Amino acid sequence: MAPFRVVVVDDSALFRAMLRNLLTDIPNCEIVASVADGTTAIEKITELRPDLVTLDVEMPSISGIGVLRELKRRCVSTKVVMISRFTSAGAQVTTDALIEGAFDFILKPSGSNLLENKAFLRAALEERISVLRENTYTDASASTDQVTTTPKPAVGLKAVVIGCSTGGPDALARIIPELSADFPVPVFVVQHMPAGFTASLAARLNQASELEVLEATDGMRASPGRVILARGDRHLGLQHHARDGVIAKLSDAPHEHRCRPAVDYTLRSAVELFDAQLLAVILTGMGCDGTAGCELVHQRGGCVLAQHELGCAVYGMPRSVIRSGVADQIVELPQIANVIQRQLARR
Repeated sequence: MAPFRVVVVDDSALFRAMLRNLLTDIPNCEIVASVADGTTAIEKITELRPDLVTLDVEMPSISGIGVLRELKRRCVSTKVVMISRFTSAGAQVTTDALIEGAFDFILKPSGSNLLENKAFLRAALEERISVLRENTYTDASASTDQVTTTPKPAVGLKAVVIGCSTGGPDALARIIPELSADFPVPVFVVQHMPAGFTASLAARLNQASELEVLEATDGMRASPGRVILARGDRHLGLQHHARDGVIAKLSDAPHEHRCRPAVDYTLRSAVELFDAQLLAVILTGMGCDGTAGCELVHQRGGCVLAQHELGCAVYGMPRSVIRSGVADQIVELPQIANVIQRQLARR
């Protein structure tokens, strides 16, 4: 197996050294460059074309988001993991980076326990590298999963639930703004994210969309054309209220698939309210969250769409749904918004 080549970018000499040491300890991982500023990072990444870049969000001169945008302009397709501080400013820039196509992000650990910090960072880095190694497809068209299915004639749909994880913010930014202003049903979105980051994502999507995109609050009313994004670290449930109709109910129930919010949690709740009149859409992400929920949707006669492998940052979640046999249609990312609108037109 060829070495997994990494470039480390951080303006802190201490943090760069820590990252280098941790990455060196990961089997078959090679540090090909370690740089302190965005300008040098752009040149090194363009020259070396590594498998992964760990990129500090906040740097002087050219920020992490500036580096990412320049790499995109140069058509450098290296996977980038943003390293972010847990601050409101850090959350805002990290969200922008994810929408710009960053693969994922890792929070810089805080606190004085160095051993715990190192253990956290190593586990986070190793998980991302493992996912990238497992999800490198040289010939996506050869995948046995890529069977085009005939879409179910879904009639009378009353709600859409979208679930995603790694790569989700970028995918959502390509889908939600493409939905028309007269979208006839509410949309519920579950994106795996920690607390403090979903507000920024909702604000960015709202700014780019004709629909109203809001971070979920307890008791928030669902309405046609409103997109409710699950709050970080809270499950999103749905209930029927006598006066307000369908409302959001936030929960601190245990994590599912190591996630909170979890897609399965929301789908179980949505199926109880909407039965066969529900459209579930599973986008890019690692793991299998959403599969059990989609099986329920399928059993009740609802409709399930799964993102095609092409364009997925990680093909785990849609692949799991497809292999479970409940996907009514497999759709490439640029067509998903149109397919959703066509399904709703059958109402």
